[in-house]
Amino acid sequence: MEKNLWEQVQLVRQKSPLVHNITNYVVMNNTANALLAAGASPIMAHAHSEIKDMINIAHSVVINIGTLDEYWAESMLIAAETADTLHKPWVLDPVGAGATSFRDQILHQLLQFHPTVIRGNASEIIALAKTNTTATKGVDSTAASNDAVEAAQILVNQYNTIVCISGETDIILSRDQSIQIKNGHALMTKVTGLGCSATALIGAFIGIAEDKVSGTAAAMSLLGIAGELAVCESKGPGSLQVNLIDKLYNITEKEFTNHLEIEIS
Repeated sequence: MEKNLWEQVQLVRQKSPLVHNITNYVVMNNTANALLAAGASPIMAHAHSEIKDMINIAHSVVINIGTLDEYWAESMLIAAETADTLHKPWVLDPVGAGATSFRDQILHQLLQFHPTVIRGNASEIIALAKTNTTATKGVDSTAASNDAVEAAQILVNQYNTIVCISGETDIILSRDQSIQIKNGHALMTKVTGLGCSATALIGAFIGIAEDKVSGTAAAMSLLGIAGELAVCESKGPGSLQVNLIDKLYNITEKEFTNHLEIEIS
């Protein structure tokens, strides 16, 4: 698996997949830079008139509901339906799921278009599956990733999707596989948008990976390891942002394989 994950990192660099993002405006710059550093080609477009044309040429689609409003909600629904119709892989980031009825309504509609991957923190995944009343604190999780495994499995079975629960341990679940990735660093939680960057990177990897589960694992591994290495050169969250982008760009095979902590079952 380790060799396969590194090969996928290299493949993204070689093929530079075009990733169409409808994401929140807090993190557009962060996610675009993360995609570019990893070798992908980002585009941010949400105008109703061009979404279908954009998705037609894109390798994948990222839908992130962070700064949701009525216009963008319609953009997301058009994008999700188009991706589903064209059989383009797409990833859903249910930011703030459970916080408001508006978010939950839009998420319910988006789920009908069969996201290839859903990536969120534990509270968001639990809220999305509506398994209990665990609170969402803004975009931060009030639960650990292990707490959301049951909820994630419900989503996997109900929507035939892959679910990635982000946390101290990242957990990736499909119908026949469970992967735990124990990379990353606590300082990464002090930088806005790194979860959104993870979602965008997943979009890049599943855009070209035949095996979408291993593509998701490769994306999460890359960000986690790059974060660990970048922390060693950083004085705080400000410099971490810069160093992380650099490390996504210049990470070596030795760095990746030596630091990867993964369990597969």
